[in-house]
Amino acid sequence: MINASRSSRRLGKKSLAGIAGIVAAATLLSKAFGYLRQASILAAFGTGPVTDANAAAYALPAFMLVLLGGVNGPFHSAIISAIARKKREEVAPIVETITTIVGIVLAGVTVAIILFAPAVIDLFAPGFGETDVGLLVTRPIAIAMLRVMAPIAVFAGFIGIGFGSLNADDQYWLPSVSPLLSSVTVVLGLLILRLVLGEQISDPSYFMTGGIVVAGGTLTGAMLQWLVQVPALAKSGLGRLRLRFDIHNPGVRDVLKVLVPATLSSGTLQINALTDLRFATYIPQAPAALESASLLVLAPLGIISNVVLVPFFPVFSRLAEPALWPDLKLRIRQSLMLVALTMMPISALIITLARPIVTVAYRYGAFDEDSVEIVSSLLIAYGIGMFVYLARDVMVRVFYALGDGQTPFKISLVNIVINFALDYVFLKLMGAPGLVIATVGVNLVSLIAMTILLARKIGGLPLIEWTGAITTVFAVSMVSGLSCWLTLGGLASVLGSEGFVTNLVQVCVAGAVGSTTFVLIAVVLKIPEAELLIQQVRQRFSR
Repeated sequence: MINASRSSRRLGKKSLAGIAGIVAAATLLSKAFGYLRQASILAAFGTGPVTDANAAAYALPAFMLVLLGGVNGPFHSAIISAIARKKREEVAPIVETITTIVGIVLAGVTVAIILFAPAVIDLFAPGFGETDVGLLVTRPIAIAMLRVMAPIAVFAGFIGIGFGSLNADDQYWLPSVSPLLSSVTVVLGLLILRLVLGEQISDPSYFMTGGIVVAGGTLTGAMLQWLVQVPALAKSGLGRLRLRFDIHNPGVRDVLKVLVPATLSSGTLQINALTDLRFATYIPQAPAALESASLLVLAPLGIISNVVLVPFFPVFSRLAEPALWPDLKLRIRQSLMLVALTMMPISALIITLARPIVTVAYRYGAFDEDSVEIVSSLLIAYGIGMFVYLARDVMVRVFYALGDGQTPFKISLVNIVINFALDYVFLKLMGAPGLVIATVGVNLVSLIAMTILLARKIGGLPLIEWTGAITTVFAVSMVSGLSCWLTLGGLASVLGSEGFVTNLVQVCVAGAVGSTTFVLIAVVLKIPEAELLIQQVRQRFSR
C-alpha cells in the first residue's frame, strides 16, 4: 500500500485551481522582473557587443539554471517523483544526500568552467572571431563574464533540488517567485553603473565594466535564490544545510534512477539552444536579438508551463499505477487542452502584433529601429512554435512520472542531429528566424514520437478525439488572429504606426479584440476545458 504522506493529504485540500492561481501570480511577477532586466540591458547597451557577449557568456550558466534549477527541470521532476509519496521523516535524508552529491560534482564543474572559459566561448560563439568588433571587444567581454558567472552551476543544482522538495510539500509561491531576485540584482547593478560612470556607449572599457556588472548581478541573484530556500526547507522538515552521504537509501536511488537520464534528456534539449547560438554568432546582433525575442515568449510560456505542469506533475506521479491509468489519461488530456486554450490564441496575437509589441517593450535608449526589425522577425518565428514546445513538455513529464527517463532521452539524442541539420538549412534560407523555425521542427518531431510511444506504454490514447479537440482550438485561434489583424490595420490607418503610445494602443485594443473573439467562439462551441477555465476565473474574481 502506498504511504499516505502529509504532502498527499495537503494536496487533497489544495485544489489544482488553487495551486495554479498561486503559481500563475508568482510566475507573472517573476517574469515581469525578467523583462525589466532585459529591457535595462538593451537600453544601456542596445543589441551591440555587451548584449551579444552576455548571450554567449550566459549560455552555459543559463543551461545550468534551466537544466538543473528550473521549475519542471529534471532535478525538480526527479525529486517530486521520488518523495511525493514518502512519509515526512523519510524525506530529509534523501534531500540532504542528493544535495551533498550534487554540490560536490558541480563544484568541480565550476572550476572547469573558470579554467577553460576561453575555449567554452569559442565553442559556443565561434562567430565572434570572424569580425574585428567580435575579436577585439565582444569575445574578451564574454570570457570575463563567463568566469564571474561560473559558480551559478553549483547554485543551480541546489535551487532545483529545493524547488522539487517544496513543490512536493505543496509549497509553490517561493519557488515560482524567487527567480526575480536575479533580475533585481542586475537592474540595481546597471542603475549604479549609470549613476557612477554615466553613458559611454562608444567606450570599450565601459563595455567591459558593464559586462562584469551584469555578470555579477546574475551570480548574486542565483545565490540569493538558493539562500531564500534554506530556511523554508528547514522549517518544513525537508532537509537542512548539512553534509550527508546516505547513498544506500532507497529514496536516493529512486531519485538518481530518474535524475541521470532526465538530466541527460533535458540537457540534449538545451544543447539545441546552444547549437542555435553557435550559428547565430555569425550574424551581427542575432545573439542579442534571439535572447530578446525569446524573453517575450518565455513570459507566457513560463506562466502556463508552471500553471499546467507544476500542479499536474505530482498528480501524474500519483496516477502512475496501471490501475489508475484511465484517470491519468484524463489528466493528460486536461493539461494538453489547457496548453492549447492558452498558447494557441496567444501565439496568434504575438504573430500579428510582433512589431508593436517589440516597440513597446524595448524601443528605449540604445535599442534602435534596426533592432526592432530583427527582434520582431524572431518573435514571429517563436510565436509559431509555442503550443508545440509546451505540449512536448507535458509528454516529457508524463514519462518522468511513470519512472521512464530513457524514452525522452533517446528521442532527444536523435533530435540533436535533426536540429543541427535544420539550423544549417533554415539559416541559409531564412537568416536568423530560420534558427527558431528549426527548433519548432525539432519540438514537433519530439511531440509526435513521444505521443506514439506513450500510447503504446499505457494501453492506448484517444488520439483522434484529442487531435480533433486541439484542431478546433487551432481554428478558433486563427479566427481570433484574423480579427486582431483587421483591427490592427484599422488602427494603423487612423493613428499611424510610430511612437510608444500609438503602438501601446494598437497592442491593447487589437489584442483585446482578438482575445474576446477567441473567448466568445470557445464558449459558443462549448469546449469543456474552456468552460471549466472560465468558471475558475470567475470564481477567483468573485472572491
